[in-house]
Amino acid sequence: MKLTIHGAAQQVTGSMHLLQVGQYKILIDCGLDYDKDRSMQSNENFPFNPADIDVVILTHAHIDHSGNLPTLIRLGYQGQILCTAPTADLTELLLFDSVSIFMSKQEKSRKHNRKNRHSSGVQPLYLHKHVMDTVEQFVTIGFNKPFRLNGDVELTFIPVGHLLGAAAAVLKINDNGEEKTIAFTGDIGRKGYPVLNDPSPLPPVDYLVTESTYGGRMHTKDKTVEQVLIETIEKACIQERGRMIIPAFSIGRTQSLVFSLNKIFSQGLLPAVPVFVDSPLALRSTTVYRKHHHLVNDEAKDFYNQQGDEFEFDNLTYIESLQESKQVSNYFEPCIIISSAGMLEGGRIQDHLFHNIQNYYCTILFIGYCAKGTLGHRLLRGDPIVRIKDRELSVYATIKQTDVLSAHGDHEDLMNNVKSQSNNKIKNVFLVHGELASMEAMAAALETDGYPVVIPEKGVAYEL
Repeated sequence: MKLTIHGAAQQVTGSMHLLQVGQYKILIDCGLDYDKDRSMQSNENFPFNPADIDVVILTHAHIDHSGNLPTLIRLGYQGQILCTAPTADLTELLLFDSVSIFMSKQEKSRKHNRKNRHSSGVQPLYLHKHVMDTVEQFVTIGFNKPFRLNGDVELTFIPVGHLLGAAAAVLKINDNGEEKTIAFTGDIGRKGYPVLNDPSPLPPVDYLVTESTYGGRMHTKDKTVEQVLIETIEKACIQERGRMIIPAFSIGRTQSLVFSLNKIFSQGLLPAVPVFVDSPLALRSTTVYRKHHHLVNDEAKDFYNQQGDEFEFDNLTYIESLQESKQVSNYFEPCIIISSAGMLEGGRIQDHLFHNIQNYYCTILFIGYCAKGTLGHRLLRGDPIVRIKDRELSVYATIKQTDVLSAHGDHEDLMNNVKSQSNNKIKNVFLVHGELASMEAMAAALETDGYPVVIPEKGVAYEL
């Protein structure tokens, strides 16, 4: 049995892991690598023949785990894509949205190359037809229900929080008569996160492939989500009578944020500042959350039963049309604008930034991780000038970041997840999905506690 980490090796994006059991090839996740955002086409250079893969397992819908599936299919993969039902629904939305982003980038590239009659601009990685082909290959599996892949491999999905439908993939394998178990965590959530259930413990495994995004770093524990939001809104929108822009992933982060704001306003803890969710994708994904409402946590269910829809309140407006979005840009009263994409690499958030980045009375609050190479990362590191919509703009807006809404577990959460395994029985812990510094911090802590740790190199095959 061999494991090869083809993506998210010593970096966060592009999760893609190949497990070979004899001649049987299992691909766990197939995400877009945003560290290559200046050359997105490099995502189509698979280090294996897609047609040779026997089955794909998808841990959750986020694009750094799912976003390259249509490319895999375009280049020859014809098998099943196994995931939970919410993951299938959310991934479909995200992949169609990716096509829209690709087409937008192609149009911008064409405008830059008008002088060259032979240039057609940057070609999209895939088109709508490839997404439709991908959706047809989804096979959904419930949580905690063993599913046999073949005579030697059995898959069980364990809920891990992080996003509706997100799961760790636990594989029980008969490897030439020897039983082995390996788990791929995908992304691990955190306890007490709005809307989502806490991560469930994993069963005992021989090998663990775990994310390490926040290795060595702890989330804020002294303030709740509501306390941070109240403080920030109070200053930005009430004291300064300005606007607050919150870049947020349309799927997952936006629903948790809206529910948190709903609790604040329903209790009268703040005046009813207008809230605009400017993301058609967020509107559609919220419908998926309602469809799978049986999977939300007890707090969200109780709120729904006692006060109504947790994703609706009087001063909240969902924006769908581009005309409505432009009206929000011209709304000069204090307000909160929630828009995607969370890393600022596309979507309507760029229009709102374009109109507000030079506004002293605007606060931009980041509530999630921004990968290197993204506009969000450049703003967070303090670049005084950034390029938005083909213009160099000085940054006068206030830039803030909070981790209270991070859907990733912190160092303590990650360590507890590993330490649920016996250090005498587990044979290796592979760290993926993190910057090298985070991996090294987590590896040092685990080794101190007696766990065998590997920080895998990209493309290197490890015998298990």
